[in-house]
Amino acid sequence: MKQHRYRITVEHLADAKGVPSMQPPLQFEVGNHDDIIAIVERMRSRDDLPEDAATALAVGLKLFSEVMLENREHPLFSSFREPFTQFMHTLKKAPTKA
Repeated sequence: MKQHRYRITVEHLADAKGVPSMQPPLQFEVGNHDDIIAIVERMRSRDDLPEDAATALAVGLKLFSEVMLENREHPLFSSFREPFTQFMHTLKKAPTKA
């Protein structure tokens, strides 16, 4: 399957007490059958989540769903497949900003 390629970087800025982190960034490359940037833009165009939350949701869902799709026969995902599909249908039906 042809995929878009992404480099994901997570940088720990500070711990829960506000202490700056000294950990190096976590970085990895991953493929996805969808254009994640376009999906983020669609999520940001909705009026039900703040922009950062919409971005995090879109990126997190796309990374998770691609792993689930590529490992669809793995027993880890068996009980989650149907509720996740229903969640995605609900998410896609939600209105966008006018």
